[in-house]
Amino acid sequence: MLNPWRLRMLGLLDSLGTVRAVAEALHMSPSTVSQQLAVLESETRSTLLERSGRRVRLTRTGLVLARRGREILDRMAEAEAELRALNDEPIGTVRVGVFQSAIHTLAVPAAAHLAGSHPHLHVELIEHEPHESGPALRAGEVDVIVTTTDYVEFPWDQDLEIVPLGTDPVVLVLPDDHPLARRRVVDLAACANETWACDRPGSYMADLTSRLCRESGFEPRVACRFGNYLLLLQHVEAGRSVTLLPALAVSAGHAVVTRELTTPVHRNVTIAVRRGAAPRAAVGAVVSALLDHPDIPALSAPGSS
Repeated sequence: MLNPWRLRMLGLLDSLGTVRAVAEALHMSPSTVSQQLAVLESETRSTLLERSGRRVRLTRTGLVLARRGREILDRMAEAEAELRALNDEPIGTVRVGVFQSAIHTLAVPAAAHLAGSHPHLHVELIEHEPHESGPALRAGEVDVIVTTTDYVEFPWDQDLEIVPLGTDPVVLVLPDDHPLARRRVVDLAACANETWACDRPGSYMADLTSRLCRESGFEPRVACRFGNYLLLLQHVEAGRSVTLLPALAVSAGHAVVTRELTTPVHRNVTIAVRRGAAPRAAVGAVVSALLDHPDIPALSAPGSS
């Protein structure tokens, strides 16, 4: 196999004419240059140099290899430059795990922005509940997650880099003609006799709803359990129930109202990537788009309620 470093020496000898000039150009001793050129002859099983008096000159074979060597080195330089450009340019597929309410409000706008700004970057969105996203990230099933670390038992500080995105309040969602809609803030205890729409058992919001209701002194009477927030909103809109949802989940166009709770509850929304993984411009671009793009609704600043 040809050694690029020795090919460069041979090309320099063709250009500069003497071993001493090559040695000075490479900041080496003439004897080291001669030794390396001898190794190149052995590698190629060819006579590349011939002595002419006290100097050496390239044989016909040496001249051919020097010319081809320059072409090879030029190609290698072009390939290295192209790879550097690709490493600096967001390119390839980035899989993003996102909890349901952040898909259309956060992830879809970010992906749409990236499609315009980085056409060689493909963003694949995958729905992952907070208790699913951490393990999926660590297992390499996704590259970036939008999640919440609240009430989720998982070692978030191990091997993962957490980037705070903001806080998302949990709100009471009521039919727009509900008597409690006249209040600006609602004590959850006032909903003890209401019928509830809830997320699937074992999900983040289902567990949170049960916990908050119990802390307010009652067990919620559940009419339906849907894993789709749109179905929950439609059930409330029809006047069949009330529900607790993250504010991000309540899209416009539904005949519902949202009210803050007297004891504010919010979840901390975060972005997470694997710590120690090779930096990828594509992953960085996705994280930046989630954090910065103006089409994304602003969340409350971290630490607010």
